[in-house]
Amino acid sequence: MILKAKHNIVIYPFFKFYSVWKTKLNFNPVEIRGKVLQKDLPVLLLSNHSTWFDGFWAEYVNQKIFSRKFHFMMLEPQLRRYWFFNYCGGFSVRKNSRSVLETIGYAAELLTAPGNIVLVFPQGEIQSIHNQTIRFERGAELILKRLQNPVQIVFLVSLTDYFSSEKPRLSLYLQEYTGEDFSTKTLENAFQAFHNHCIEQQIRDAK
Repeated sequence: MILKAKHNIVIYPFFKFYSVWKTKLNFNPVEIRGKVLQKDLPVLLLSNHSTWFDGFWAEYVNQKIFSRKFHFMMLEPQLRRYWFFNYCGGFSVRKNSRSVLETIGYAAELLTAPGNIVLVFPQGEIQSIHNQTIRFERGAELILKRLQNPVQIVFLVSLTDYFSSEKPRLSLYLQEYTGEDFSTKTLENAFQAFHNHCIEQQIRDAK
């Protein structure tokens, strides 16, 4: 059985506060770039994964833009180790096991409620920030194929740069995916193109 998301009345509000406080404490400025229209739909947030902060940044974006109940997929060994994330909306996935299908079904179930946002790291694991080639595993495709209702798919690319400052600048780029093809390769290519665009924007900002 998978570990399903919980939202503890004490731990979850603290997590929400901590996500904003920790982000503003360690990064300056913090910029959300790109316009995503608010829709009365559940949100599937697909993000690159290269730092410990990524989940906190996603919740920061959620509070600033979407205001949904936050859920996120997390590798089961890590979720058991950091158990408190289970009480902040974390649910488990165990690679190469039969329970993966249960996790996929559970994520799809969460995405039937307009008040929910579900964060997935399609790369499947944390990778070096210097790895600019994005490779998706099949999780997002399998979730979307389970859905019978519309959902808002949003790409999140998180990039940091120090430039000449003591604290790094954090840029959180957003783009809605409006395509009708949910195959892994198509989603991967669309995210890669957006990721490349964000990096080009970062380079232009440095000049």
